[in-house]
Amino acid sequence: MRPSAGRGGAGERPAAGGNGGAPAQKNRTQRKAYARPVNDSGRIILLTTSHRVAPGLLSWPAWEALRQADRVLCADPAHPQLPYLREAGVDVEHATATARELVDHCVAGGGRDVVVLTTAEGDSALTDGLARLAGSGREDMPALELLPGAYDLPGARLLDLVQVMDRIRGACPWTGIRTHEDLAKYGLEEMYELLEAIETGDREALREELGDVLLQVVFHARIAQDDPDEPFSVDDVAGTIVDKLIHRHPHVFGEESAETPEDVKAHWLRTKADEKRRDSVTEGVPLGQPALALAAKLASRVRTEGIDVALPAGEGVGYELLALAARAEADGVDPETALRAAARTYRDAIRAAERAG
Repeated sequence: MRPSAGRGGAGERPAAGGNGGAPAQKNRTQRKAYARPVNDSGRIILLTTSHRVAPGLLSWPAWEALRQADRVLCADPAHPQLPYLREAGVDVEHATATARELVDHCVAGGGRDVVVLTTAEGDSALTDGLARLAGSGREDMPALELLPGAYDLPGARLLDLVQVMDRIRGACPWTGIRTHEDLAKYGLEEMYELLEAIETGDREALREELGDVLLQVVFHARIAQDDPDEPFSVDDVAGTIVDKLIHRHPHVFGEESAETPEDVKAHWLRTKADEKRRDSVTEGVPLGQPALALAAKLASRVRTEGIDVALPAGEGVGYELLALAARAEADGVDPETALRAAARTYRDAIRAAERAG
């Protein structure tokens, strides 16, 4: 079985044409004029579509194959493409045909074309049967084609995550009653696990932990959707961050220019200040974060705004750590990361001593 020339599988690229409508009606003679492989035994075309792409958004070769076919079959009466095919005047038989039946229909009919619109799970029984007949070497076989009719767009699997989360929220006894407060500790744990994956350079763990962090975002958004007073959805969350990114990158989406990372940072800080309209540079600095990170963040705000304020003088290790954090921030070092790296080295030394002892 060969793919249609110049086409890849679902997930490789967007649907060609970018047009959700069907081609204009053609009579039978005109449709047969469409270029296709010459085979007196006809064709069996397995048309695959992506459930993550809006129904009806098919490629032009897919529409052409559908309009030319002598028969179009679909085993799933609830297939999302069916309303659009009916609107386009394509007759679809709700039937399940075996490989033997399809081959006989094409060959006996003097070269008929059959399109099989596959289900979301695929039609493994049919494809396996066709492969066995074709591999036997004893059959007069029609041409076999795999035609991707729609392609996943980048980020399409995020739609699956939203759908799965929605189903779990409605069907799982534990998930269904969770609140934002219940999940708070898990979000913090997942971020620390992500940080560890980054620091250790473990690519597989990084991918997994990014997924866990993403789950927290989608989970919280789904909980927010149920709020009786101020509901919002994951689309609202995504829309908010998209608007923010566009506004804070006027050198990308607007008329501003930025030649250096410093220029970009200046744009970011200026637009952020316009958005927040804060009375103090300390606003928006979460006090619940680790102490070294908190100290560095405050020092960064002071340095960026050019505020003339001296570090508080005091006795004890707390003030010494504050001074170290401020110095590290001024030198471009994240003190929290630096201390974690030193702590890991210390841990390794402890383990080595334990093994030696």
